[in-house]
Amino acid sequence: MSDASKAPHIDIMRSPLGRARGLGSTHKGSAHWWLQRVTAVALVPLGLWFIFSVVGLTGATREQMTAWIASPVSLSLMLALIAATFYHMWLGLQVVIEDYVHQESAKIVAISAVKGLSILLGLICIVSALKIGL
Repeated sequence: MSDASKAPHIDIMRSPLGRARGLGSTHKGSAHWWLQRVTAVALVPLGLWFIFSVVGLTGATREQMTAWIASPVSLSLMLALIAATFYHMWLGLQVVIEDYVHQESAKIVAISAVKGLSILLGLICIVSALKIGL
């Protein structure tokens, strides 16, 4: 093939910022990253509290367990654990879907489904804890 049949190469001088423009928003990524880290850090003490509480309730009767979750501190921490768990799950699964699902329509459907299921399951858990605790 001769050089004459090749398409001409036009070298446009652009800055890195100019090349990056139009490729997507960067301000939401850092907020998403921080929220994922904040929920992860919050889940450590909440998870430890839950594990130690459940171990401490080994052999307890139903009435004792109901009284434990009915206390304001236990119920508040349980609700915080539920909310942080499902929010962290949603954020993490969204990142996985964005990274590994390449078809745009499937990505939108999957992210919407994960968000909807996270909200639905979180609400079911919250209502269950409130029903037992109140």
